[in-house]
Parts: sequence; structure tokens; C-alpha cells
Amino acid sequence: MFRTPASIFRILAVAEVFSWTLLIGGIIVRAVGGPALAVTVGGGIHGFVFLSYGATALLVALNNRWGLGASVLAVGSAVIPYATLPTEIWLRRSGRLEGEWRREETADPRDRRPIDRLLRWFLRHATLLVALIVVAVVALYVVLLIVGPPGR
Repeated sequence: MFRTPASIFRILAVAEVFSWTLLIGGIIVRAVGGPALAVTVGGGIHGFVFLSYGATALLVALNNRWGLGASVLAVGSAVIPYATLPTEIWLRRSGRLEGEWRREETADPRDRRPIDRLLRWFLRHATLLVALIVVAVVALYVVLLIVGPPGR
């Protein structure tokens, strides 16, 4: 399912679109007199998917060696409703999502950088990488829940 950077990025980009729909739907429900719980549920799901997408975008950007502009655009697209999907399409069409996970060193001199060596080590220990990302996303999510929703 997540055999390539492109596959996981696509799944999270689409999930972010659905989570925006839940959040916007919850806001509409509350605005027409429905329960505020609709925003709480939609917002909670959106927040978790938002953080997961951001973590995934950073991982794929590092693996695929995107420049700063593409990396910022990918992460920043989650802030604008429905922008992750056109961003994913652009990244795919521009070739930035091509390739496999970089688990082995190549002749490329960049592969000797400490960050690339660390990335390869984590990619070879994917279960640990996924566990660390999940723990980081959940921890940040909990902190943000404690701080409260935006505009509070």
C-alpha cells in the first residue's frame, strides 16, 4: 500500500481533502442550528489528518530531495481547503513523486550526508519510523487539543 513515496503522499492528500469536507460540513451544520459537536468531530478528524499529512509531506520531501519551495508548498497546501490534491497532481506531473524509498546508498554524493544516512536507516527500520511518526503526530495533536481550537 505504501510501497512508494507517491502512494502514501496521494493517500494523505486525498484524506486531507475529505477531512476538510468534514470540518466545513460541521461548520455548516452548526451555523444552521445543529449541534456544535459536528464541528468538534469534523475538526478533530481534520486536525489529526492535517498533522499526518504534514509529517508525510516532510518525509517524502526528504526522501525525494525536493527543494525548499516544493517542500513548503506541499506542507502549506494543507492550510488551504482542498489544495493538497492539486499540489499532489503538480508534484506528480513535475516528477517530484517519482522513485522508490531510498533505503540503500548510491553513488550520489548527497547520500553521504548525515541526514540521508539517518533517513536510510529509518527507512530500513520502517516499523520504528512509522511508530515514531505516529507518536509525534499524536503528541502534537494532544498538545493542540489542550491549547484549544484556533480563535479561542
